[in-house]
Amino acid sequence: MDRQVYKARREMFARMDIPVTKADVQILKLKQRFRLVFWEGMLRSLLLVKRTLDIVVSIAAIVLLAPLFVLAAVCILVEDGFPVIYTQKRVGLNGQVFRIHKFRSMVRGADALQLELRQRNGMGEHVTFKLKDDPRLLKCGRFLRRSSIDELPQFFNVLVGDLSLVGPRPPLPEEVKAYTLEDRKRLHVKPGLTCLWQIGGRADLPFSEQVGLDMQYIQSQSIFKDIVIMLKTIPAVLFGRGAY
Repeated sequence: MDRQVYKARREMFARMDIPVTKADVQILKLKQRFRLVFWEGMLRSLLLVKRTLDIVVSIAAIVLLAPLFVLAAVCILVEDGFPVIYTQKRVGLNGQVFRIHKFRSMVRGADALQLELRQRNGMGEHVTFKLKDDPRLLKCGRFLRRSSIDELPQFFNVLVGDLSLVGPRPPLPEEVKAYTLEDRKRLHVKPGLTCLWQIGGRADLPFSEQVGLDMQYIQSQSIFKDIVIMLKTIPAVLFGRGAY
């Protein structure tokens, strides 16, 4: 090969960062391995810090909110008896099904009445099921829902690792069946107790906007962002916007 042509190609490949010799290829492989190990280490560190934060905050919340747990249980018992806790199947990380715990805010047998109420579903896209004036709600259940006290037992889900403090809300198995491939990307991270759409409108937001906010969180998640979302959740819960 003409020396000038060879030199020109080398210069062009160098500008384009394309390996030419075996040594160049080996160096590129080493760089790629280093980057992979570095990013895997960063990801593992992030997950470790996130999990530590989940454990510390959930334990603190369970201890500090224990009187509220007792009060909510007593209100449900007085109005409608046992059971106090409602357990429901939800879909978590990578499609794994787990059981979520809530204070029961509806009458016993509420699930059986859901089919009769489907036509009154407030969520027009028919993926999720929400009614603003759900007749199945207990009197105390309306307050529990409005104040999000019904979701306090989910701190135990956070403690055992089913949920994280922040992440997309875990859907029902029947909701996942109606998901598109784009919607299923929500299942690529551990679900959470609160998320972006929980502080930005909650049930008032259509499903497509909920998915959009979840994807925004997944693509830019960080410990700092989690802390900001948790802090913003407090006024969202106190004012009860979009909670029903």
